[in-house]
Amino acid sequence: MSTRLRSEAIEAASILEPLGVSIVTAAKFYADRNRLVAESVSVETAVSEFLAARKHDNLRRRYLVDLRVRLNRFASSFGERKIASISAGEIDVWLRSFQWSPLSRNTMRGRLSVLFGYAIGRGWCESNPIEEVRKVKSGGGTIEILTPEQLSRLLEASSEETLPYHLLGAFAGLRRAEIERLEWKDIHFDLVKYRSFTQARVSGDKAAIAKAEKEWRASALIEVPALKAKTASRRFVQIQDNLAAWLEPYIGRLGNICPRNLPVKLETDRRSAGFISWPVNALRHSFASYHLAHFQDAAKLALELGHTSQDLLFKHYRELVKPEVAAKYWSIAPEIQTKLVAIGAA
Repeated sequence: MSTRLRSEAIEAASILEPLGVSIVTAAKFYADRNRLVAESVSVETAVSEFLAARKHDNLRRRYLVDLRVRLNRFASSFGERKIASISAGEIDVWLRSFQWSPLSRNTMRGRLSVLFGYAIGRGWCESNPIEEVRKVKSGGGTIEILTPEQLSRLLEASSEETLPYHLLGAFAGLRRAEIERLEWKDIHFDLVKYRSFTQARVSGDKAAIAKAEKEWRASALIEVPALKAKTASRRFVQIQDNLAAWLEPYIGRLGNICPRNLPVKLETDRRSAGFISWPVNALRHSFASYHLAHFQDAAKLALELGHTSQDLLFKHYRELVKPEVAAKYWSIAPEIQTKLVAIGAA
């Protein structure tokens, strides 16, 4: 052994001693690491192959588009770098270089984690660096909901085509993407039982009302099939009395609930109703807040929102509402909307 090699061995042993690692172990680790990087593929190639694989996994188009946009941005920054050589520190610095909201940054982090998981499965890298990149804590923000007066104006301004979208968001709490995927066949509405229930209420016969209501409630459901739900879990949402009154004229229709070019039509409705800006998730937030204040059943509400626990409900979807205001919200019915008269007569 040469003097130089002996000197380097002594120095290496000194560096590794506090770590409890031998020179041989460190040498093997370095060799394996270099070999893995050499046999890895570029970030650009990894992203391209990953997106192609996901395209054949029967995933929703919106998710695939989002995945492509985000990962192509990552590929444009790291392009020819071997994916096995990308460190957690580099990714963290890259994520911080953009003026993204906590939600957008965490979403990008999640997309990258899936990419690296795929790369591990292909043998392109040994571990997932995203596990060492912390999520950004969200400040929570202010939950904004519509007042009963604002919602009434919106429903009045809505067209016959867009009205069901607003109704299913405000009175059933469905997510935008879920409503867009929903078909009229997913609305379980027994017209005979509904009319029997309304007639019984007019009669004032308590026994008849109780019987008719029980039969009606059991059939008045909105089904969100697993393939149409964000969480990929099938669930049902109860059709409340005022929502039933709104939906009655539409029963018997077929096909998709939402019209084509929906975003433009929704924007037209909102401007007609006097909205300068539209609160994020306004309809779903309103549903959750007014439902909890009026019906006082957090467990049922969580299920209807598609949550596995009540924690998310209180953290993200609820604003404190006075009971009397909630009662006003759930009393919004088509009788006060002249537009529905024409629809019902059609």
